[in-house]
Amino acid sequence: MDEAQPLNLVMPGRSLPASSGWSWVKGGWTLFTAAPLMWIVFIVVLVICSVVFNFVPILGSLAWQVLSPVIGAGLVIGCRSLETSGELELEHLFAGFKTNFANLLILGALYVLGGLLILGIMIAFVGTSIVMAALNGDADALMQVFVITTPLLVGGLVCVILAGLLLAAYWFAPALVVMHGVAPVKAMQASLGATFRNVGPFLVYGLVMFFFLIVAVIPFGLGMLVWIPVMVASCYLSYRGVFTEGA
Repeated sequence: MDEAQPLNLVMPGRSLPASSGWSWVKGGWTLFTAAPLMWIVFIVVLVICSVVFNFVPILGSLAWQVLSPVIGAGLVIGCRSLETSGELELEHLFAGFKTNFANLLILGALYVLGGLLILGIMIAFVGTSIVMAALNGDADALMQVFVITTPLLVGGLVCVILAGLLLAAYWFAPALVVMHGVAPVKAMQASLGATFRNVGPFLVYGLVMFFFLIVAVIPFGLGMLVWIPVMVASCYLSYRGVFTEGA
């Protein structure tokens, strides 16, 4: 696995023009086309690993989520390799287990705890039975929603806002931890602040990626084999634009 030149960290992160959101998408496509077959291999391997973990009820799913920034960090390293004219190798997928592994695990634990807290808030608003019905796809139980419309709407709105904040705090964090050794909590704080300073680019980025997501799911979902790598690579490029300088 080739070693790229280290990048200089720019804290607390730049504020970019809205057009940067489209640049991230275009750059993500370029990184995908640099090694399309290996990207698809990555997706297949990750799907298999996810299925294996989910054979263990609840704990397996939680463990996989805790490991998500470790996997994400490896993808960041792989994107850096492609960006510097290197190869994308299967080894990159597990590079996060070798670089700042402990902090990446802590980051994953914080992310999962945040998700559980949001779930707890939702349960407090609408009750355990409705939340479990939604998670299990129980249509009959979900009919009870019409009886508790107000708490559902309030709880849903609160949780959507909190979930957005959690995602914003996580977006840049794996890259900051693995590439610069930033502590997990500080990385999440920096990610949250940088996201707020770049609402314009993220709005453009979100709309464009949502449109392509709709297109991707039309051909039996096969387009996701392209959409997911482009999303991963564009996430990396958003980190590059906001937090780094250097080639």
